[in-house]
Amino acid sequence: MRDVGRTIDAVWRIESARVVAALVRVVGDVGLAEDLAQDALVVALQKWPVDGVPDNPAAWLTKVARNLAVDRIRREDNRRHKYEVMAPDLEAQRRAATPDPEGVVEDAVGDDVLRLVFVACHPVLSRDAQVALTLRMLGGLSTDEIGRAFLTPSATVGQRISRAKRTLSEARVPFEIPSAEELPERLRAVLEVIYLVFNEGYSASSGDRVVRDDLCGEAMRLGRVLAALLPREPEPSGLVALMELQASRFAARTDAGGRPVLLDDQDRSRWDRTLIGHGLAALDHAVGLRRPLGPYTLQAAIAACHARATRPEATDWQRIVALYDALAALNPSPIVELNRAVAVSRAYGVAEALPVVEALRSDSRLARYHLLPSVHADLLARAGRDREAAGAYEEAAAIAPTAHDRRALLELAAAAQQRAVS
Repeated sequence: MRDVGRTIDAVWRIESARVVAALVRVVGDVGLAEDLAQDALVVALQKWPVDGVPDNPAAWLTKVARNLAVDRIRREDNRRHKYEVMAPDLEAQRRAATPDPEGVVEDAVGDDVLRLVFVACHPVLSRDAQVALTLRMLGGLSTDEIGRAFLTPSATVGQRISRAKRTLSEARVPFEIPSAEELPERLRAVLEVIYLVFNEGYSASSGDRVVRDDLCGEAMRLGRVLAALLPREPEPSGLVALMELQASRFAARTDAGGRPVLLDDQDRSRWDRTLIGHGLAALDHAVGLRRPLGPYTLQAAIAACHARATRPEATDWQRIVALYDALAALNPSPIVELNRAVAVSRAYGVAEALPVVEALRSDSRLARYHLLPSVHADLLARAGRDREAAGAYEEAAAIAPTAHDRRALLELAAAAQQRAVS
């Protein structure tokens, strides 16, 4: 029973976006499609522990949800007329577009999931709503997880998602990939969504895993599809390069106990050279288009500096600082400033970086961002101020999102405290 529960959870994480996307194609309403998918999940929770998990769980969920759609319309008297109008269309769509539930789920050509991303990123929605809605439907993230990814209260995220679904329904947004003329305007939001999904997987904000491969894999798949759709646009390739280069370090990011391993301490022989090769090729393609470098291509160039360094001492930190300067000018944010401060400390010394980090501690946007006190603690320790470093590590541990992070930070705090008294 417990194993089946884990299986259902995993299936939902991996397949919910495909199920919702397939349903949107049938019912034409994002909110209704998500409700139906959730209802199908409830049926699965009842049946799978008894009957076993089907061979194709996503197709099973899609078929059940479609049947629930028809049942729901039949039961609602005030929608009877609508049902009479829709039923033939539903059946016609099912026969013409989805003759087999297996085909719906495995449809690589149509890529319903990518259509779903563009619908969720439609201009009728605010940027925050676009990102929140797509994270919910694409990655199956809870409102709590999205809230942590956004540094936003989960109640606000929930309200944002509800309003977004209502707005899409009222606007009757078509379930389609935008035309070639519309694509560039819609691209920025889609790229942001895909990268946020990847980031949630790269540094899981909850649970007991440092990395969530399902989210990273889905984000990378969508990024590759998007880059193939837009080969003359540099940023999709830049984003693919960034994700491939970061993903290349997955195997070395945790130790045998599942605890996070810092970049300098990672066994670089475990980095995935195939992904590095793909990432560098995507970066070369983006740069080779000879357009102004965007934020994803700049971040990919930073990741490439790490990927090319055979040992930590060989890292070109001065080039990384220069790239962060360009990124801060293009896309200023306190997190970019924090990352730039780390690079400055490595290129020019701790004394240059400490004032920047200490100034960031008054920025309310980072009040719950555990990496700020963590970086501060590291700089203090490197400056020989171990007692202060111990306090900063403990502060970081108090707001760290995962048990692994908390444990690692408390170990660093204890080590700093030990050095302070010895």
